[in-house]
Order: sequence, then structure tokens, then C-alpha cells
Amino acid sequence: MRTINKYYLIPFILLIGLVQLFSQDFSSTKEMPCEMTNNNFQVGEKLTYTVYYNWGYLWISAGEVSFEVKEADDQYHFVCHGRTYKRYDPIFKVRDYFESKVDTTTLLPTHFKREVEEGKYIRFDSISFNQDDYLVKEYIGNKRETAKEQSFSLNHCAHDLLSIIYSLRNTDVDVLSPGDVLPMDVFFDKELFSLNLNYADYHAKKDIKDLGEYSVSVFQPTLVTGNVFTEEAVMNIYISDDNNKIPLLIESPVSVGSVKAVLSNYEGLMYPLEEIE
Repeated sequence: MRTINKYYLIPFILLIGLVQLFSQDFSSTKEMPCEMTNNNFQVGEKLTYTVYYNWGYLWISAGEVSFEVKEADDQYHFVCHGRTYKRYDPIFKVRDYFESKVDTTTLLPTHFKREVEEGKYIRFDSISFNQDDYLVKEYIGNKRETAKEQSFSLNHCAHDLLSIIYSLRNTDVDVLSPGDVLPMDVFFDKELFSLNLNYADYHAKKDIKDLGEYSVSVFQPTLVTGNVFTEEAVMNIYISDDNNKIPLLIESPVSVGSVKAVLSNYEGLMYPLEEIE
């Protein structure tokens, strides 16, 4: 079992922040919009994903990730929890908490916080965004008590690891063609990442475990090759091809085996999830 430890975290990282799987060598040449109107989610929405690892013929459910939309101070309040199941804690324990407060008119973040425990890796991170002046103030360290303040000046608006997911959900897929890319400017860990998300396919059909068959749009991030991903690895993100535009399934091969995160429960959607009859 210990040979698969380092792969448990991949779907958590993928769902909580796609930016951590990208390389800065693949910088976007397009400019991300600094304002997005929400037509796809509402307060009360909650999505839960089961994380699986495959080694040989065996799929192992290793943990889960949940995303919830709340309201605080007249802003959207996104909350994300990621954890391994207790039976796997002795092997590799994950207890992640992320939250983002977002302007309801632009979907740009004002505040972001993460408190993570991933094996021996412990991190506290709190970010304040001044989107008008492109300024960022970040408190970062191993713990809240030891976090140190740093300030950064940007040349463009920026998202955090959670807000970018909800902003991308409001992208008008109908105007895209396979091969188009979506630019993403995400500030994370004392750095601004300017990245691309590739639009691969539309109106595809995909069977989702325990949910049924759905029409989906397919996106593919550019991956960093190395210890985790081979040069041939392709990660597919299947987004519901309806007004909700929620990730239904994320899957990718890795150097040893493969990983996937599957939507296992949902509530509070703005629109009915449209299964293919």
C-alpha cells in the first residue's frame, strides 16, 4: 500500500486548485476577464466528490472533497473540505480546508484562506485582494501563529484557488471551439500563475458512476511531466453540458496507475442536473 501514498493527493490538488498541476512554462497569451456574471450556481449548492486511485485492476476509494456555496457579508462564501478516509490516515493523512469570499458582481475574490495538513506538510495561508489597485497582501507560514506578512503588486486582476473554479463555470461554452484555451490568472503561494485550460470537446457523452449518462464538455489542462505525469498523460475534466456546468468526473493516468474524482452527491443546484434518457 505504501507505494501509492504520493498519488492520493493528486485528485485533491486537482479539485481544490488546478494551478498546482500546471507549469509556468505554459503561460497564457490571452488576458483573463476581470468581471464575470454568475448564472450557474447559487447559495446552498454543495458538491461532494469521491477520490479513487487505481492500481492494476483495483479501484480504491481513498477520500472525498466537498465544495459549498454560502453567503457572508453580502459576498459569496466558497468553502472546500478535502480529507482522506480514516482507514487511510495512517498511510497518508489529508485534512484540507479552503475558503474564499467573492464579490457577487464580478466573481473576483476579496479574501482567501487555506489550512492544510497533507502527510508531513502543514500550511497556513491567508490572502487579501485589492482588485481595483491590483494589490495582494498574504500571510503565509506553517501555522497561523508563525505566518508572516508579504505584499505583492500585480498588473492584472487575479483569482484564488477556489474562486477560479466558480468563475470558469460561468464561461459561455457555446462560443468555444475545440482547441480554444481559457486564460486563468491565479495567485497562490506568493506567486501569480498565468495559465491555460484547453477546451477539448463538446456534447460528448459520459457515464458517471452511480449517477447515469450525461452530455459533457471536456477540458484538458497542460500537465507537468516528471515523477507524477508521463509525457503521454492526458487529464480529462468532464463538465456537465447544462446550465449548472459542474465537474462530473476528473480522471488521469499517472506514472503508476491512475486517479479520478467522481461526483458522488449534490444538492442545492440552480438547475436540474440533466441526465440523458
